[in-house]
Amino acid sequence: MEYVKVSTRGDYASRALLSLALHAGDEGPTSVRDLAERTGLPQPYLEQILLAVKGAGLARSKRGVGGGYVLARPPEEITLADIVAAADGPITTYFDSHDHREGHCALQDVWVKVSESMRSILEGFTLADLVERARIGHLDAAGNPLGVTTRDE
Repeated sequence: MEYVKVSTRGDYASRALLSLALHAGDEGPTSVRDLAERTGLPQPYLEQILLAVKGAGLARSKRGVGGGYVLARPPEEITLADIVAAADGPITTYFDSHDHREGHCALQDVWVKVSESMRSILEGFTLADLVERARIGHLDAAGNPLGVTTRDE
């Protein structure tokens, strides 16, 4: 089986923002401590990642008592490509010059196409899409499946 390697920063940033999106209707901002507990991510590393996504305009922070993080835009407007780019930098492969030794330029062209494909796929998933996927099959506090409506509703 083949695997795609996603950076730890990109994965953690995605998990953190998904958690913010899942709890967007809750009371106020989410503290880094609560976010770390919910996601199982290490708090010191999560703090660094949240600063990066804040700098990219994907999250906002509030200081002081009751402070923490919230999404800066609606979940429908934040893609996985936005999150990964905020955590890792642009999703592109760029070469200053082509390396023509041993046909390396042919490989360089492939790496550029892979980057373009990955960016395109990640742009196709918003936090809203992921919230919907995460809720289906999971139960709410009353024991009802999240994301699934009944005939009575």
